[in-house]
Amino acid sequence: MKFKTLCVGRLIRMRKSSPQEVILMDFNLTEEQELFRRTVREFCEKKLEPRAREIDEKEEIPAEVLKGMANLGLLGPTIPEEYGGPGGDYMMATLGAIEVARADISMATAVYYLLNAGWSFLLARHGTEEAKKEVLPKVAKSEAFLGISTTEPGGGSDIAGLKTQAKRKGNKYVLNGEKVYISGIKEALKIGGGHLTTLKTAPELGHRGLTFAYVPVDTPGISYTYFKDMGRMGISTGGMVYKDAEIPEYYRLGEENKGFYVAMEGFNAARVLVSAACIGAGERALEIGTEYIKQRELFNMPLGKFEAIQFELAEDYAKLMMIKNIVLKSAWLVEEFYKGNVSASEVSRHVAVAKMQAPFIAFDILTHTMMWHGAFGYTKDTPLEMGLRGVMSYVVGAEGGQNIMKIILGRELLGPEFIPYK
Repeated sequence: MKFKTLCVGRLIRMRKSSPQEVILMDFNLTEEQELFRRTVREFCEKKLEPRAREIDEKEEIPAEVLKGMANLGLLGPTIPEEYGGPGGDYMMATLGAIEVARADISMATAVYYLLNAGWSFLLARHGTEEAKKEVLPKVAKSEAFLGISTTEPGGGSDIAGLKTQAKRKGNKYVLNGEKVYISGIKEALKIGGGHLTTLKTAPELGHRGLTFAYVPVDTPGISYTYFKDMGRMGISTGGMVYKDAEIPEYYRLGEENKGFYVAMEGFNAARVLVSAACIGAGERALEIGTEYIKQRELFNMPLGKFEAIQFELAEDYAKLMMIKNIVLKSAWLVEEFYKGNVSASEVSRHVAVAKMQAPFIAFDILTHTMMWHGAFGYTKDTPLEMGLRGVMSYVVGAEGGQNIMKIILGRELLGPEFIPYK
């Protein structure tokens, strides 16, 4: 079969389904995407970045900041217009994550953003009409918080091994179990909302017996605990205990006992935004560090003239640009998957690479730029220490640890028979 090659200085991807068919990946943003990015950058520089330290110290994102984000369509950028959202694509959601993280390098506002943006994307695709009409318009207006709740006391990586159960009772589910290290509980209790949750509805079937559902935080029968994190202070982290908590059947996403696959699809999309937030923090740290080594003098010359620092800057920049391209391609692939143009495996491969590398690259950049500042970098007179504490949450494994990403990537490259667990 012959293939036609289109070469216009852009990356192209050829498909075998037709000798004339190619998918063109254009590195230029569309006019709409670029306008969105610039608008978000302007808003974040004026309204968010000046309050980043306040958010970290007061441990709360100001309501007016969230309302401003909602007015820009930032809290649910892909929510369809019929549910009160702007109806943007996943590339726009990814660009938003980069810009929000640049402005609040502590990652708190980025976490708030990416949870609402990522999981509203999944709810819009797999939720019932009743649930979408009830939840999505409120998320888009900052009148409700939407997060994810899968981690349990026994661990977070083994989704199929969770213990929380849901039993049918007519047209309702009765929940019993516990979730921990969940972001946004206080925020949801304050303004309304809830979390998408994995539940065992057929324990004997293993991962084929899981159901994915929306659970409002104010559901009777739910009690809460809270944890004190080292970073991301502007958004809460806590746990929930379900004791005979009842939710209506229409809160279910997808089919009963097919929730594992819906959740994994959601994590792919969410990991793109997590990786994008790490890119934003890394970019801002490099900007701060570069400006400093241009001005700070030692032995009668700027620090930037020292080869050791110059080479470190060059290496950090190169790594950041490479992983940024992977992240943006992953966002593009998420959209292409829903159009039927690429396989789930191709999406998983790229997303695993992005999440496997982005947090560690950002963490290294923040460490290096703090070291360039010397003792000054260890103080709260720079935002770098906020960034280090925030990015660390993704280094330790939020939204999937590095070793889990390696397992996913290995599985996609070798086949499911090479998964190192049953």
